[in-house]
Amino acid sequence: MTSRIWVKLFMSTLIVGGLTTALFGFIVRWSEFQHYFTDFRIIDILSTTIWLIVMGFLFSVISQMGFFAYLTVHRFGLGIFKSVKLWNAVQIVLIAFVLFDLVYLRYENFAKSGETILPYVGLAVTLLLVSLIVAWFKYKQTNRDAFIPALFFMIVVTVIEWVPVLRVNEKSWVLLMMIALLACNAYQLLILHKLNSQSEQEKQKRLAEASHKSAKSSNKKTKLTKKPSI
Repeated sequence: MTSRIWVKLFMSTLIVGGLTTALFGFIVRWSEFQHYFTDFRIIDILSTTIWLIVMGFLFSVISQMGFFAYLTVHRFGLGIFKSVKLWNAVQIVLIAFVLFDLVYLRYENFAKSGETILPYVGLAVTLLLVSLIVAWFKYKQTNRDAFIPALFFMIVVTVIEWVPVLRVNEKSWVLLMMIALLACNAYQLLILHKLNSQSEQEKQKRLAEASHKSAKSSNKKTKLTKKPSI
């Protein structure tokens, strides 16, 4: 990937994270911000929007760090297991393990007396459904071998990125960070092959331009060194 394309991915993902967090921040935390709108407090609305956008930028950076880390891990996995099928099988096991822990560990650590496990299961099911949809789109846009890696990234990497807020277990922040991470991760995953294609085209264009300049330079030298006919 060329530096220009990488910067384009970085900036566009920042925008996705900022806008998603700003939009859903007001929805998820409506009980806290409702009076800003009912009292028509423009300054508070603007300051809160800016604050949410900045938080979205932070979530976006975390998402991008996880994305590039996974690309490295994926290459290592393919190199270690020497087989796409075997590496995919390992990823499926890890997906199941992470989803189980997302439900069980949170329920064991945070459930109050008499509280059911359903809210904890619901969060994991939501993550799984969104991830399945994104992985299906990735598969349709590329090839069938991309489905399991996409699912692994959307579930396992998202949960790893999500850990700081999961440990605090503040409901509104858990939901808000999940939405922001899923949006950023899905965007990066679905746009990657298009950006790689653009990057490859840019490289080919630069090679062609360099070859053309080299040929022109060579022709000029030939003309200068050519002896006169008379």
